[in-house]
Amino acid sequence: MTRHPGLGRLTAGLATATVLCVTASGCVTVHGELEVLPGAKKPEAAQALKDFTDAYNAADKAFDPALDADRVTGSLGAINQAGLKARQTYNPDGNKAHKPLVLDDATYVIPKKAGWPRWFLADTDSNRDQDGGKLDTRWLVVFVRSGPDALWKASYLAVVPPSQVPEFTLDEDGFATPVKPGDDSLAVAPAELSSSYTGYLQSGAPDVFTPSTATSGWRETRRTTRRAGFSYQYVDQPLTSAAFAPLGLRTEDGGALVFFSSKHFERQTAAKGLRPEVNADVKALLTGEVNSSLTKERVSSQLVHVPPREAAAGSESGSGSGGKVRMLNRLPGLVAAKGADSEEGQRKEEQARHHHDVDGEGLPCAAA
Repeated sequence: MTRHPGLGRLTAGLATATVLCVTASGCVTVHGELEVLPGAKKPEAAQALKDFTDAYNAADKAFDPALDADRVTGSLGAINQAGLKARQTYNPDGNKAHKPLVLDDATYVIPKKAGWPRWFLADTDSNRDQDGGKLDTRWLVVFVRSGPDALWKASYLAVVPPSQVPEFTLDEDGFATPVKPGDDSLAVAPAELSSSYTGYLQSGAPDVFTPSTATSGWRETRRTTRRAGFSYQYVDQPLTSAAFAPLGLRTEDGGALVFFSSKHFERQTAAKGLRPEVNADVKALLTGEVNSSLTKERVSSQLVHVPPREAAAGSESGSGSGGKVRMLNRLPGLVAAKGADSEEGQRKEEQARHHHDVDGEGLPCAAA
């Protein structure tokens, strides 16, 4: 990726408009604003990063979700707000171990696009790692602005080694190229990544991901999880609407770097006389009473490299993924928990789960 000089815990309303519609590309158009423009000016992007970091530090120090609620959204916001809410419950005096987060050495990758929302990627260095060597990382933060009067909000975060940050396709003015949700030139269109991922976790199909701890490894962990007197069930659901929509940038190898979200449920059912364990985070976010059953709901954000479709057809992609989607980072967080006792309660729980969605208004200070 072109660079220029210069979690730990971390890990929206649309502007009122007379005319507002969602275009086929997924862009929101306000008052007919169809001109292709940069998502932000660099000074504006730098201010958005500062405002976010300041708000995050205030919220983390006090364990108060209200202090950064207007600076986060999407999966990052859902995770952050739930985590802060949980920790505030059992640390009412705040975070005595707070260490201010610093995000510097920022490079801003700003795509040109028409309409709203507009967005950009901040490629930053944090003070949560060791510079140089195997433990060095880059924090990639996506900022979204839903309308001309809206605040910039952080919607995605990924932590990756510097070597995993690709070269982006830039125009003559240095602006990046966004990827449309339905782009069929890629092995998997961004709009299909969440359903492909959750489908793969459930059944092993479609088999479009390279082996990793977050793909084949997670399926194997689920398959082999055993505890005497307990059974486990897993449900995975796509998360693609509004603030949870995938966002991607074209890379020089013909593929794309894409952020996307998903939702995951884990239900633990105990035999008679046993009871699922409830830790402090679960207790803080719990509804109902845990007797024989406990369901944990998590929201997760993923960063992937998607090769071009021709690589998926058989040729080796430049990323070495053999034409499959390569998982670069996964950031999950507990957002809710529910207890149940009888079979009837579990059926109601199942029905509620299929109708419930996370509003995203709410980094993570992720709960377990």
